[in-house]
Amino acid sequence: MSPFFRRGSGRVTPEQAHRLVADGQAVLLDVRETQEWNAGHAPGALHLPLTRLMAGAPLPTTVRGRRVVAICRSGNRSRTAADFLAAVGVEATDVTGGMTAWARQGLPVTGVNGSGGVIA
Repeated sequence: MSPFFRRGSGRVTPEQAHRLVADGQAVLLDVRETQEWNAGHAPGALHLPLTRLMAGAPLPTTVRGRRVVAICRSGNRSRTAADFLAAVGVEATDVTGGMTAWARQGLPVTGVNGSGGVIA
């Protein structure tokens, strides 16, 4: 198990998350609400709002059996998501500072139509 993926602990920086996803070691799961996702998200991320995850919505099929890096706007909801996922047996961590830190580091953000996005 990678030191980044521990049950209920461990966080990654935006740069580490980007590298883990780019290297195929993890899936980026955006747990923000739909309007936030539509405004701007990381290219290639999958979307499942925390409210739906906590209500029992299943993970997207492409996530099942893979390591998950959860991300939200600031890092609070993604921390909750990572803890929840770890409690049900998913190797999960989250991104410190969320999409706000991701964008601040100059990592790519795209809108719902594929154009440049913003963090809402």
